[in-house]
Amino acid sequence: MEITPNMEKMRAMVLSECAPIETSPLKLTQIDKHKISRPNEILIKIEACGVCHSQLHGIEGDWKDLGIPPTLPTVPGHEVVGKVIEIGDSVTKFKVGDRAGLTPLLEACRKCQYCNEGKEYLCESSTITGESTKGGYTEYITVTEDFATKVPENMSPEYAAPLFCAGITAYKAVKAAEPNTNKKIGIFGIGGVGHMAIQFAKLEGCKVIAVSRNQSHLDVARRLGAMDSLKFSENQETFLNEIKQKHGMLDAAIVFAPSDIVTDTAIKAVKKGGTIVIATVGKNPAFVAFEEKTIRGTLIGSTKDMEEVIKICNDKKLEVLSEKFPLEKANEVLKKLKDSEIEARAVLMP
Repeated sequence: MEITPNMEKMRAMVLSECAPIETSPLKLTQIDKHKISRPNEILIKIEACGVCHSQLHGIEGDWKDLGIPPTLPTVPGHEVVGKVIEIGDSVTKFKVGDRAGLTPLLEACRKCQYCNEGKEYLCESSTITGESTKGGYTEYITVTEDFATKVPENMSPEYAAPLFCAGITAYKAVKAAEPNTNKKIGIFGIGGVGHMAIQFAKLEGCKVIAVSRNQSHLDVARRLGAMDSLKFSENQETFLNEIKQKHGMLDAAIVFAPSDIVTDTAIKAVKKGGTIVIATVGKNPAFVAFEEKTIRGTLIGSTKDMEEVIKICNDKKLEVLSEKFPLEKANEVLKKLKDSEIEARAVLMP
């Protein structure tokens, strides 16, 4: 379907009703082009938007009990990079022509306890990118300058976009695992986020054991520096015996795979007193209190964290595996993601 260009409109993949991705619920539509409405806003012409597995859950209605998506119709997409083409009168952080990116955190109140602690991503009144019409599966987006991050000109959009969700999620999860030299960390789920987590953990000197159901993902993990890669088995006793025989008990585990059996197995693979970081949604895991294990949740990060991710990736030249697709292919791309046919991160290019 082709849409005739209109200066007041923009092309967008719009979700009007949650449905299985096989039914192509995202429809190419013309919607009103975003415009600057406040003096501290910038207008970004989107160059790339990463495709996140959490968006698939929202589109298919898996997370309705969590209030996601909060309203319909909506435009998904929450890891966005593009060029600043217009700035509000009070903007000082950006100038026209700069490259900027934004995370799932589109806005927060800046007044509550969490915002005052530098944890604005926990703000109860936050606005989430891609859960309103201000999502990235379109051509333009506006954001206040405080919630956008500068992206170096030498960083390609398809490299940078995944950093704004997968990258910061991986960074924060590794930090939550309290990494240090020679610490054995199991990373369960090696996709768009997991392949970044391996690299952040390696920078901290950790010994990484990668776990996935997908052999191609395990091959990627070994290439990126994992000490070992193990194919996950739902025969928990067999899998735990294998990991114990090869490596002993893990010091920590990070779970990116959205599967309760994977989370349960990760908890059981960690030594007494160890740490399990859960970066996905599922049932409350069971664990024995007397083993003194710590189970922690994690969620993206602050604007300051995002700046650190960009700096690390730029300085250390971390690898971001991405495949480019046109905006119109969003349904097909999400289906590939559902079927584990994307090596790491898919990126939509408007």
